[in-house]
Amino acid sequence: MQLSRKSIRARRDFLLKLVIGAAGVGVLIAFIAWFAFDRNWVTTDNAFVTGNIIPVHSDATGIIAAVLAEETQMVKKGDVLVRLDGQRARAALSQAEAELGRAVRAVGALFASRRQICQRVLSRAAIRDRTRHDLSRYKQAAPSGAASRQLLQNTEDQLAAQEADLRETRAEYQAVEARVVGVTRMNHPDIEAAKAKFNDAYVEFLRQNIRAPATGYVAKRKVQVGQRVRPGDPILNIVPLDHLWVEANLWENRMDRVRPGQEAIVKVDLYGSAQTYHGVVEGIVPGSGSVFAMLPPDNATGNFIRIVQRIPVRIALRADELEQQPLRPGLSTGISIDVSSGGNSVNASQTKTSSAEYTTHIYDDDLSRAKIKTEEIVKANLLSTSDEAEKGCATGE
Repeated sequence: MQLSRKSIRARRDFLLKLVIGAAGVGVLIAFIAWFAFDRNWVTTDNAFVTGNIIPVHSDATGIIAAVLAEETQMVKKGDVLVRLDGQRARAALSQAEAELGRAVRAVGALFASRRQICQRVLSRAAIRDRTRHDLSRYKQAAPSGAASRQLLQNTEDQLAAQEADLRETRAEYQAVEARVVGVTRMNHPDIEAAKAKFNDAYVEFLRQNIRAPATGYVAKRKVQVGQRVRPGDPILNIVPLDHLWVEANLWENRMDRVRPGQEAIVKVDLYGSAQTYHGVVEGIVPGSGSVFAMLPPDNATGNFIRIVQRIPVRIALRADELEQQPLRPGLSTGISIDVSSGGNSVNASQTKTSSAEYTTHIYDDDLSRAKIKTEEIVKANLLSTSDEAEKGCATGE
């Protein structure tokens, strides 16, 4: 059956109206969606989970004797991760201990020498005084002939020799006094230098056990038993999974309404749309990703090409949601930021460093333990005599 031209035109007009109507409905739906949702939300799928990846390095020299932590294992702050063969460190510690004891005894001998010379000064001063008295009596007896001129001359010569001996002894005393003046056997510079060497050796001995600076999971172990490590060599990484955030890279032309404090919805590809995380914008990185690259762009040279840049935005995740549905750094996410609320100033960062991985105290006691040990060594080698100088030794009076 052949349709008439009028029927064909009517059918065509109907189909055209149907397409136009459908397009209009689509535009209306898109406008309603934009007005009700999209205009107040900034979305991107260029977003990734990130966190603190804490590197652990060696702080001592030695051969690895034991590896006590493996990848994927959880370690707590202060746990020993790697143990070095501490024989060389122990030998160096013993040598430093012997040098400290020797320094203490040498200083004690120096104080004893000062006392000895002091007594010698007093003794020679007494002999000189006796000769002075004899000379005075001889001078009084010489006019009457009770004392000969030769005796008088010999006494004067003897007094001059005793004065010279006294000055020599006094100079010896002053030389020793210059080495101990203002200090005691406990804080003499020679002892302090030996203490510093012992403290360094003791800390080196303690650092033969490489400990975890934070609680987290081990990743990227880089050492094996028998390997020799030096200070600064990488050992492994520790990743705390209880404090993670999302780094979203937004187009710069969509950043005008993004502010710290605004709420965000995060969907992770690992769980799909079944799991939704609720986050908060903590801060906006002060620069595009390109300026922090190894080779930042220099638009003043060569041909200039205008490229829309991306700005990293930090979005905090809730700890309770991370505990229920754990995440890992590097996972891909899609984020939506609710920009309908004003938020804070664009530079008012809400990022905090109050979580446990931002500080560690596992090294704080090493030096204090070394100092306690040094005091024990000093007391064990210390002579129990007075440090005070006797009066009259410097002048011989």
